[in-house]
Amino acid sequence: MDLAEIARVMRRRWYVLLPGLLLTVALTAGAYLKVPVTYTSQSTVVLLNSQKATVAFGGNPFLSSQIALNGMADSLARSLNSDAAVAHLKAEGSTATTSAKLADNAVGPLLWLTASGTDKKAVLAADKLFTTYAAEQLDQFQSQQSVVPQALIRMATIVPPQNPVAQTKTRYEYLALAAVLGVVLSMVATFYVEARRRGPVAGPAGQAAGGQQPDAPARAETPQAAEDPAAGQRFAPPRAERPEPAAARKTPSWSVPGALDRDALEVGALEADPSAAPSDPGATGAADPSGMADVTGLHGGDAAGNDTHRFV
Repeated sequence: MDLAEIARVMRRRWYVLLPGLLLTVALTAGAYLKVPVTYTSQSTVVLLNSQKATVAFGGNPFLSSQIALNGMADSLARSLNSDAAVAHLKAEGSTATTSAKLADNAVGPLLWLTASGTDKKAVLAADKLFTTYAAEQLDQFQSQQSVVPQALIRMATIVPPQNPVAQTKTRYEYLALAAVLGVVLSMVATFYVEARRRGPVAGPAGQAAGGQQPDAPARAETPQAAEDPAAGQRFAPPRAERPEPAAARKTPSWSVPGALDRDALEVGALEADPSAAPSDPGATGAADPSGMADVTGLHGGDAAGNDTHRFV
């Protein structure tokens, strides 16, 4: 089936395709309205060394970087993602979803603090609250360990909470799925109705749908063995006798010398004289001379006898 045939089917079954396309449009519009846009706001913070550790660098914390700060950043991120932190933020009035993680491809103790939701203003407020809570959580960790103020790890905001950005990828994915599903179902329904309405196609040369001509005479079939219901046996129908070839025919007896006499004896062609007296089966009397002559002529094999019987 080519594109032209598909177009013809769609034109013939427009009453099936059109409602399907309208339903697809309605489904796509519903997905557009029901799937909300997600907004995301993000801030970046960094952990700085203590004042005591930066004395050798003139008090510049960015010149003093230790491996311990990376470990502290990882511990703080895990704490901010805990259920206790989520409950605390909700108690503070946050309605967005928050997450903390180490910054990708970072060479220092950098953290990404992210807030996401469907309300643009609420997302921005939640990200600001989350950034403030991260600094408070860092101070709480160190105060629990009774760290002196000169040795406390500090936090600085590198990137403040940004204006929320719409994340439309998920929404567009749902819209595309709804549109493709509607179009596919519409096409399937259209071709299904076309197949049901068209029915079987007539074959060539006036054949019927079943592949046979309605008025064609029945073909002569080879006779098969039939079964005798009375005897319970199978027998084959008689076969037509075929004429023997000329080479296989029997040679006429008159064309072979002496063959006529032998054939006559075999079939009993020579009959006894009914007027003659019957002879005794057990006796060995003399036979009739004429009969002996005939027998002698038959079995003697002389030329006169053979010629005589040959032309009788």
